[in-house]
Amino acid sequence: MNEQSEIFLSGSTTEIEDLGNGLKRQMLGYNEELMAVKVWFAEGAQGYSHQHRHSQVTYVEKGEFHFTIDGETKVLKEGDSCLIPPHAEHGAICPTGGILLDIFSPPREDFLKE
Repeated sequence: MNEQSEIFLSGSTTEIEDLGNGLKRQMLGYNEELMAVKVWFAEGAQGYSHQHRHSQVTYVEKGEFHFTIDGETKVLKEGDSCLIPPHAEHGAICPTGGILLDIFSPPREDFLKE
């Protein structure tokens, strides 16, 4: 990957992608080493259980999330965060509706449009 986002991005004009099933995603910035993504969850929405090669830090901006990482489940609320190591199976359910900030290293190439 030899691309990067604009240096300055406006939240009001940067595309918000509807992923379906109550999830929306907005790219906040990325280069070949790092990526930040904002994710909206509707009430009851679920981030399916998956794994990837990337290190991930997730910060709960709003709402309550039931995170499962490698079989352990914790309730995270506004201001909480978690570290998801590479290849760790993880997913989340958001009973309240909420917003997450996901940081990936290296960037998730699959999030970038061709």
